[in-house]
Amino acid sequence: MGLQIGEIITKKEIQFKDLKGKVIAVDAFNAIYQFLTTIRQPDGTPLKDSKGNVTSHISGLFYRNMNMINEGIKLIYVFDGKAPELKNKTRELRNGMKEEMKEKYKDALAREDIESMGKYSRADVSLDEQKIKESKELLTAMGIAIVQAPGEGEAEASYMAEKGIVYAAASQDYDCLMFRAPKLIQNLSMARKRKTISGYREVFPQVIELSKVLSELEINQEQLICLGILCGTDYNPGGVKGLGPKKSLKFVKEHKTKEKIFEELSKSDKYIMDFKWEEIYSEIDNPNVDLSIKIEFPKVDRKKIKDILLRYEFSEERIDSQLAKLDELEKQKAQKTLF
Repeated sequence: MGLQIGEIITKKEIQFKDLKGKVIAVDAFNAIYQFLTTIRQPDGTPLKDSKGNVTSHISGLFYRNMNMINEGIKLIYVFDGKAPELKNKTRELRNGMKEEMKEKYKDALAREDIESMGKYSRADVSLDEQKIKESKELLTAMGIAIVQAPGEGEAEASYMAEKGIVYAAASQDYDCLMFRAPKLIQNLSMARKRKTISGYREVFPQVIELSKVLSELEINQEQLICLGILCGTDYNPGGVKGLGPKKSLKFVKEHKTKEKIFEELSKSDKYIMDFKWEEIYSEIDNPNVDLSIKIEFPKVDRKKIKDILLRYEFSEERIDSQLAKLDELEKQKAQKTLF
């Protein structure tokens, strides 16, 4: 769900080659959910092996991360720890939406409406402990570092970016901006081509710079957090009823400080605010992060990679093809070092 301000901020499209040599902290849950949602059959069925094990996330983690590794990008996957209690409302809302989508999927199945089946099935996605364990095992074998955050993964990734431990945080959500990530990269783990009404088009990463967002919107960090709360975050889904992104921005700029902004809102009969803004602001402004974070990149274990993928019945030929690219990359690095 996340922060809903996409329509009022500027994004800059970049090439994957622009990220060569950069270290990027990926919001792991966000990326894995993305794989589980998008890597599916036309009728919406997730990829599975002959035993019924879902493998959509394994496919995304291997093939899309291999593409980035071959581009010379170093990756750190940051996993969520304990979710704040404030997120309970979002969890309840999502569960309600899932049940609604399940019913719509059943109806589409009865009508043999493939397009609708594909649409509604994507809402029924779950990331359980087994999938998390499988993901960590494969990532480690691929030489990708793993960080276990004490709280929100995107908050930890943002902290790492703010402190210069990584170049940027990567997530499809905008929450990293509220958590002070200087650079947010989107579309990093997306398929390189996306199907549209007019056909397939190429998808490129996009970079959003916090300093430019604040400058263009003419607000400060405190006001950005307030803007996020008005529009709606994972801690207050839906935000303030009656306010969209543009009206929220105008309201924030008009009243300036967080105290004045929410004082004026509480006086208004025009807008409905059914949450305690102080605790939400505090959670965003002071998230639960590991301040002494240390990064260790594991060694690539080709045998382990192959064993994992064959366990889930991936094509041995395709696995070998990808590993050959990895070997070629290692040779090129060795030659450059020698030179």
